[in-house]
Amino acid sequence: MDLGSNSFHLLVARMDGGTLQVMDRHKEMVRLGEGLTSDKHLREDVAERALACLERMGQRLQDMPAERVRAVGTNTLRQIRPEAHFVERAERALGHPIEVIAGREEARLIYLGVSHGLAIGDEKRLVIDIGGGSTEVIVGEGFQPILRESLHLGCVSMATRFFANDKITPKQMDKAELYGALEVRPVRELFRQSGWATATGSSGTIKSIAAVVMAQGWSEDGITAQSLERLRTAMLDVGKTSALPFKGLSERRRPVFAGGVAVLRALFSSLAIEHMRVSDQALREGLIYEMVGRLEHEDVRERTVATFSRRFDVDPAHAARVKETALHLLAQLRASWQLSHPDYAPMLGWAAELHEIGLAVSHSHYQKHGAYLIGNADLSGFTRQEQAVLSALILGHRRSLPIDAFLQLPSSVRCCARRLCVILRLAVLLRRGRGRGPDGIPAPALGTDGDTLRLRFPAGWLQQHPLTRLELEEEASRLLAGGFGLDFG
Repeated sequence: MDLGSNSFHLLVARMDGGTLQVMDRHKEMVRLGEGLTSDKHLREDVAERALACLERMGQRLQDMPAERVRAVGTNTLRQIRPEAHFVERAERALGHPIEVIAGREEARLIYLGVSHGLAIGDEKRLVIDIGGGSTEVIVGEGFQPILRESLHLGCVSMATRFFANDKITPKQMDKAELYGALEVRPVRELFRQSGWATATGSSGTIKSIAAVVMAQGWSEDGITAQSLERLRTAMLDVGKTSALPFKGLSERRRPVFAGGVAVLRALFSSLAIEHMRVSDQALREGLIYEMVGRLEHEDVRERTVATFSRRFDVDPAHAARVKETALHLLAQLRASWQLSHPDYAPMLGWAAELHEIGLAVSHSHYQKHGAYLIGNADLSGFTRQEQAVLSALILGHRRSLPIDAFLQLPSSVRCCARRLCVILRLAVLLRRGRGRGPDGIPAPALGTDGDTLRLRFPAGWLQQHPLTRLELEEEASRLLAGGFGLDFG
């Protein structure tokens, strides 16, 4: 599911021999973006409209396994303040978790969907997707994106800002196009000089524009710069958004059409586009291909973690030992601490692999540096929620347990994230010796009594390792302040 600023899309598909076979589609124009207030809350009438849509879509998904459903929110959901609690209401209406993804992650998934629908070639491709609140611009080669950018431009936001009075005047259109050009300007030369050979558009806005210019006979295939100019002139002749008479333009699309045309004209002009073909595949198809890759153990998040580890010169051998210990401890607590969700083991493993990246900044408070890097970086494949959890785990792997960091996480993952953090802390502590061999650390037995951990070593081992015993005593004090008990012996 693609929960955009203009419309919500549901796509049900299966993979048949590497080909995407669509089983069901459903789309509703919700216009979530027009309900966003200046203080980043959502007007209640728009919220109710969106929730009703999600309830209808949830009926289609009620019998599907949770691991085979992904629902992602884009620009408007990125902007709504957490204290508005709209995402929680939306999840209850849908019956499945909703992941809010960053703009550049949205761009990656769009390119993934579009590239699978194009003929395989060696040329670089420019892909543009105009949503309700943001526009994603990507240059890629094959199935791999090379440049990704998310611009604060969309058909809903532009229509609200420049065409809210139902008029289309030369002055309004000039202002809208200039505003669009200003948004593109910081990345204009980067994309112009990237060497792309073909341009493809993938959004409902672009498909509507293409349908109009071809129905009017202004273009035979896709969208040309000349056809866009003729469309602009025709819109100015009509002068009112509500009266646009074009074939191929639906009643639901009409209120935001002028905003979408202004965005596309700004992009054509700024990036020197002469011709754009149109793709039927976009973000939701990208989500399907991403899910299939994860089910077949081709998870882009693994590559992202490996790249960050190399970039920040993490000690791979030590990280691997901490990860091994953490997963061993998790296996013993999976049932008693309700950590059986398939995402928890990978998340704990990635936190173990990245827990020392902050050392690249400074040893002092390196857990804070690492948490900042992870929380604010563009991590391909990770949702914002996943990044927030990963950042909290890294922040909490040493020193005091950061209660506030976990309270800021969604309530659905808060408890489990804290428990994963405790496991990571113990793994880091047990592997603190950093030896190349087994470090002399046995595989301890670990059990729980509620939020109290019972850690048991072979008889006499702690007496022979007084430094580890002292560290465990200090850790017990820190965990107690965070609401956990630690009994060891």
